[in-house]
Amino acid sequence: MTGAGFSMQTCILSPHGTDILNEIFAHVTVADPGASRWPVAQENCTLLMGVLNVTPNSFSDGGQFAAREKAIIRALEIQRDGADILDIGGESTHPSAQPINAEEELARVIPVLSEIAQRLTIPVSIDTYKAKTAEAALLAGATIVNDIWGLQHDSAMAAVVAQHGAGLCIMHNRREVDTGIDIVADMLGFFEHSLNIAMKAGIRDCDIVLDPGIGFGKTFEQNLICLNRLSELRQFGRGILVGCSRKGFIGAYSGRSNPADRLHGTLGAHVAAVMNGARIIRAHDITPHKDALALADAILRPKAPPN
Repeated sequence: MTGAGFSMQTCILSPHGTDILNEIFAHVTVADPGASRWPVAQENCTLLMGVLNVTPNSFSDGGQFAAREKAIIRALEIQRDGADILDIGGESTHPSAQPINAEEELARVIPVLSEIAQRLTIPVSIDTYKAKTAEAALLAGATIVNDIWGLQHDSAMAAVVAQHGAGLCIMHNRREVDTGIDIVADMLGFFEHSLNIAMKAGIRDCDIVLDPGIGFGKTFEQNLICLNRLSELRQFGRGILVGCSRKGFIGAYSGRSNPADRLHGTLGAHVAAVMNGARIIRAHDITPHKDALALADAILRPKAPPN
């Protein structure tokens, strides 16, 4: 596996690898059963993960896609506009949002996921920290689990990911903000612990990417520090995913109180992340990001423009 984490070279199967059931991937084309569940980055380009919130209380879109029909239409738009991955979530993780149980989360997610898994050609990621939700989503057609607690909330999550041979995003998180800590040192320790959990469960190295968790358990300044020192995550030899889209720190530094007005600030943060080592960007606005990332990639790896 390369340090970027997106090579389609064959991985060594974990002890659980032979348990992967064909029906889990009934709607997903996988060329090599030993390959990473993350899509191939063509010519080392940055991958774009499109966000689909099927929640009634999303901070970023105000529940715009909570209705099944609207969510399905939006999923198709995300693919049409050029996203490489679709990330669907049924629970708002904004600090002010109230947690919901797995049953309610599944009632929001599965009716949409079961439909789009049959119609999309890009991989689908389930944004959840609950093993029960992850299991149902993987059976419904998702192939990646995006866990905002990095396997450290639900003790059954690692086994579910390993059993299904799923991709995994391990995100750094904190239950409380602490202004007195070295946030990067905290993040590195967190990832060491999560990666140890993943290893013991049999999750393959090539299926894992790391996310610094911008906006989760951090001050606005700590978010900037994480982006500034993002390259330190390369020591783990995994791909790096960053999601700053429309978040509060962007509003604080740009003066944009409305999340819908934070596109330009979001693009700036994401381009900076790419320059510091991010290889997957999670965002709401697909077309502007495709343009911005095309230029960022061209600057990092100069080449003649496409015909």
